[in-house]
Amino acid sequence: MMDRDTAWKILNEFVKGDTLLKHCLAVEVAMRGYARRFGEDEERWVVTGLLHDFEHEMHPTADKHPAAGAPLLRERGVPEDIIRAILSHAEYLGLERRSLMEKTLYAVDELASFVVAVALVRPSKSIREVEVSSVKKKMKDKAFARAVRRDEIMAGAEQLGVPLDEHIATVIAALQERAAELGIAG
Repeated sequence: MMDRDTAWKILNEFVKGDTLLKHCLAVEVAMRGYARRFGEDEERWVVTGLLHDFEHEMHPTADKHPAAGAPLLRERGVPEDIIRAILSHAEYLGLERRSLMEKTLYAVDELASFVVAVALVRPSKSIREVEVSSVKKKMKDKAFARAVRRDEIMAGAEQLGVPLDEHIATVIAALQERAAELGIAG
């Protein structure tokens, strides 16, 4: 089994930029929150969240990311179910998301970044001031966090079978637990 410490080392081997590192941490935190909610293996889900974009700096384009990273993960002993979840989070690869872990990774990837962005535009820069309604309001503002795909946020919640408001609330609550590490404690 791959543990979080090993995944963290792999992540830091490939990720040098603070922005991508914090994104992977935010996705890790959201995955942990959902693993708890669903009664799933937290360590496995955390590893998946941490590693989901580990090679994005090397392969930032859809023709390579995340497929080119799969062999690198296999070389490092990452289990196949984690690799498949990472591959399935890329909409353009067309892989059906079958497992709950795969669906959750897809559901939290864009949302975790979006919630962090909402927190950072608050005067206090604190996740504690972010509410579901403020996230939904910002989702309607196409100029805000332009790169975040709102359709994937909504599709992710639908695939999980979780109402959008509840999905957003779950991610906010998870991010609050590690706000200082994510730079959103205010």
